[in-house]
Amino acid sequence: MKNELITFVSPKTQISEVFRTLRTNIQFMNVDGKLKSLLVTSTVPGEGKSWVSANLAITFAQAGKRVLIVDADMRKGRQHELFELKNTKGLSNYLIMTTKESSLDSIGEYIQNTLVDNLYVMTAGMVPPNPSELLTSQKMVDLIKYLEKIFDIVIFDGTPSTIVTDAIILSKFVNTTIIVAGHKITKTDDLNQVKRNIVNVGGNIAGVVLNKMPTVRRKSKNGYYYERAVIATKKSNNKIIEKLTKKTSPAKKIEDNEIKEVKKKLNSVEKENDTKKDKQEDIDINVVLKQLSQYLTENDKK
Repeated sequence: MKNELITFVSPKTQISEVFRTLRTNIQFMNVDGKLKSLLVTSTVPGEGKSWVSANLAITFAQAGKRVLIVDADMRKGRQHELFELKNTKGLSNYLIMTTKESSLDSIGEYIQNTLVDNLYVMTAGMVPPNPSELLTSQKMVDLIKYLEKIFDIVIFDGTPSTIVTDAIILSKFVNTTIIVAGHKITKTDDLNQVKRNIVNVGGNIAGVVLNKMPTVRRKSKNGYYYERAVIATKKSNNKIIEKLTKKTSPAKKIEDNEIKEVKKKLNSVEKENDTKKDKQEDIDINVVLKQLSQYLTENDKK
């Protein structure tokens, strides 16, 4: 088991606690029990979506849930590497090689056990010539519905959404989507574009996870550095966007007083939003991004 799976090898660390918080946030979103499938995507490669997917899945399994990770990145999937599994029979093999009549009956051949109790993995499989077409097939839709019935939660590790459309396509078939953003990696324009694309195809967005935030780090034996991951949902959206904006202004770095101005503007929008209904939900990340983009544009013109 690789040391990247910190929630399994070091469950008492700070980062493991952050993932348990992320799991709790998702569970609060699922009070009606309808959330059975979750897609994890990112804007570009290197933001840590596979790492987030794996560690999040482990925390659900540790809570007694029957969990399946489906590596839906059939181009450069990593889940077989993280869990040290064979990748000879995975998602692509299932979608290509099984017939309509035998597909669901033979699904067990494409799912592997892990060292984590209650956690199973369907690896990406061989690299197909047409991954986007496979994800839009009726067989894929049927597979998702079937997996939702036999597992408590199915986590799909998707592709980076500004590179290929695979994850965008998949987002309309799952219950909700989380976008992983990398500290000082993700661009606001890219994040906005991914969100628009998911919404345009009919997908839902649960929030944003900010990964690779600088913390006090300790080097492990194999040289891997563990980064902090934070979930951005509802009120925490402004904190996440604040971190991102330290990198995204093309004209100059935002100074401390300007960060305060951003927070002031976001807080005013949130208060205005709360007055519309007695039980109005906290400010949506779409509103946050819109307000922030307007502020950055005005700031860069100065």
